[in-house]
Amino acid sequence: MNARFFYKTLPVMAALLLTCGMLRAESAAELIKKGDVFDQKFQATEALQFYLPAEKLEPKDARILVRIARQYRHLMTDAATKEEKLRLGGIALEYSQRAAALAPDDSEAQIAIGITYGKMLAFAGNKEKSEASPRIKASADRAIARDPRNDTAWHVLGKWHRVLADVGGVKRAMAQIMYGKLPTTTNEAAVTCFEKAIEINPKRLMHYIELGLTYAQMGRKDDARRFINKGIAMPDVEKDDPVIKQRGREALAKL
Repeated sequence: MNARFFYKTLPVMAALLLTCGMLRAESAAELIKKGDVFDQKFQATEALQFYLPAEKLEPKDARILVRIARQYRHLMTDAATKEEKLRLGGIALEYSQRAAALAPDDSEAQIAIGITYGKMLAFAGNKEKSEASPRIKASADRAIARDPRNDTAWHVLGKWHRVLADVGGVKRAMAQIMYGKLPTTTNEAAVTCFEKAIEINPKRLMHYIELGLTYAQMGRKDDARRFINKGIAMPDVEKDDPVIKQRGREALAKL
């Protein structure tokens, strides 16, 4: 290539390089958009086929990391074994922690940690549960501080209160000896959180069922039936809705 030709074509080459850079910058957004289509249909494997490449292009984009964490939580729900659920939960937790670190002022990024720990608790050992408890609380508190209208954060905080309120004296003493002192809270605190979640977003059945479960724990059977039945009567909209409804039905059978 002679010098004259090089200088003649330099503006064209520069324009091409600039265009490629712009396409690369836009490609992550396009991948997210395509992944969102599958995310809305709870097709986690398909969504990850777009979100993971988007992460390669924009590894510090917390929005992508939050989406990826959600897909691994969905896969966790569908996994057949405890070991696989915990493995997938661990991946979701890693992405959640990265998102929270990258976006300290983003409410959705902050609550991702609490949501993920919450899903893992059912399959974790006592030590892991004890270690996760303050992290769930901190996650919910940070999310609410950044957005008081985050109903998911209020829901996570409500479950935190409900679970700890149900820990009896013997279990609490044993936990304190082995893992350190557990926080003390009340069912009333859980009720306040779930009522707040319902006020913010009355279209999510999980808020009603968890409130009903809290009332069942308090011995308020009529209130428990009312809210659990209300949640069960609502249409499935989210990935875990069928699981939450089944939990509600099991609680009703025991009332």
